[in-house]
Amino acid sequence: MTDTLFNIFWFRRDLRLDDNRALSEAVDSGLPIIPIFIFDSNILQELPADDKRVSFIFDRISLLNNELAQFGSRLQVFEGKPADIFEQLSNNYSLHTVFAGTDYEPYAIKRDAEINLVLKRKGASLQLISDQLVLSPGRVLSAANKPYTVFTPFSKAWKAALVADDLAEYNFPKQKAHFYPAKARKIDMPSGFVYSKYQAVSTNLNENLVLNYAANRDFPARKATSELSVHLRFGTMSIRKIYKQGAVLSETWSNELIWREFFMHILYFFPHVAKQSFRTQYDSLAWINNEEHFRRWCEGTTGYPLVDAGMRQLDETGYMHNRVRMVTASFLAKHLLTDWRRGEAWFASKLMDFELSSNNGNWQWAAGTGCDAAPYFRIFNPMEQARKFDPQNEYIRRWIPEFGSSKYPTPIVDHKTARERCLLEYGKLRG
Repeated sequence: MTDTLFNIFWFRRDLRLDDNRALSEAVDSGLPIIPIFIFDSNILQELPADDKRVSFIFDRISLLNNELAQFGSRLQVFEGKPADIFEQLSNNYSLHTVFAGTDYEPYAIKRDAEINLVLKRKGASLQLISDQLVLSPGRVLSAANKPYTVFTPFSKAWKAALVADDLAEYNFPKQKAHFYPAKARKIDMPSGFVYSKYQAVSTNLNENLVLNYAANRDFPARKATSELSVHLRFGTMSIRKIYKQGAVLSETWSNELIWREFFMHILYFFPHVAKQSFRTQYDSLAWINNEEHFRRWCEGTTGYPLVDAGMRQLDETGYMHNRVRMVTASFLAKHLLTDWRRGEAWFASKLMDFELSSNNGNWQWAAGTGCDAAPYFRIFNPMEQARKFDPQNEYIRRWIPEFGSSKYPTPIVDHKTARERCLLEYGKLRG
């Protein structure tokens, strides 16, 4: 072990150098920094070998590695259980502090507590700094000092709590940066994974798109959404910078970022939602869970064109338009009476922008089981949604080449019958 004292910067959901608050604080600490990234085996073991998100991460950390080479350093990449890796690092280096961005998901909170204990035994510490949200949990509370569970008052309180410092930019201090010297080394994909091509999304905010977002956002055939959610998920763009750019252009667009914060706060204060309904009475709902229907939903052959187009888009690209996400989720939970958790897990396995809080919150919203959810009696009519938001069937034909032919299946359930069945079962639990 060297006698030189080091700090570590652990890149996690902030895969960038610029406007990275936690990295900026690490640089300000004055000690040389060892930059690291960990392919967490606890997470990797749940993923298929060709998971596009692993490829996205690989590309981003390779870019970071190249950027760090300009400072005579490199990104040290590890694979395994984080606690074991920090045990190893603290044996190899004299560590003072490990800096990282705060992660509010239940697994991350448990993992970080374990790592903090490992570091404390070695005389070091873990310093977590909020970076993935504009306002961290605890900043937006009611007059009774409790978390909000309805979006509108949360949004109003969020905007009232926002101050200029919350949107401050932490431009990377190149002159001050002092990284651990290391020779450049190529980064490899984690063991057992193969590189998969994915749909690249620009990190530039299209201002004209944002200006017209309110008018165009519900039409899936139009290029009307920024698709920046994947960059927010992995922190390849700064949430502060994005919000500041978008808020002056469109309140409707910037409110979507506040919805993201709302669901993150909900998950933090009510972690049971990760596995249960927010409204726990709905955990007793008599789900049918028809396996054939679930399979048809997953592969996009339900006979409801807007649902099928969305599911095929998801499977091919790892992305789905937000309006269509609502329709497909509502269809599974309410038309098919399939447990929303099964649909949530399917989306989690496919979405490039998968974020537990948003995925969970939106699924529970659609299923009527969550906070500020769509009422149980609001049941999207998929055919009517298609007529309203894809009137020329542009989106549908893009993803269903056999649409309109005898090869396209008939509906697996009748809308009227499914609606009545849903109202009956949900109605038994209302209150």
